[in-house]
Amino acid sequence: MTKHYKVTVNGSVYEVTLETDVTPSAAPAPVAAAPAAPAAAAPAGGTQVTSPLPGTVLNVNVSNGQSVKKGELLFVLEAMKMENEVLAPCDGTVASVGTSKGATVEPGTLLCVIQ
Repeated sequence: MTKHYKVTVNGSVYEVTLETDVTPSAAPAPVAAAPAAPAAAAPAGGTQVTSPLPGTVLNVNVSNGQSVKKGELLFVLEAMKMENEVLAPCDGTVASVGTSKGATVEPGTLLCVIQ
């Protein structure tokens, strides 16, 4: 079965042809979800700061050993062309930084650990 579509992207028109071998009575096979990447282990007693959403790390404003206060800006993430701030959830010292500028992160990716 072949279907033809016209799609407009950013003002440009593209012709798209889709070909399928699926018969109308056949149900699509379920797609298994990809396993989540394991998070790096946090030092004992540390507070893990994780990414709240998928995106790209625009800025890393902390480094290992740096003291931070609750509410201080730690990271800036870009998601869907918007900049999102990741703030310190508590006072403490940054024990480890688990990402770098330009990295792509998913929800739950470990960004840093505060002790």
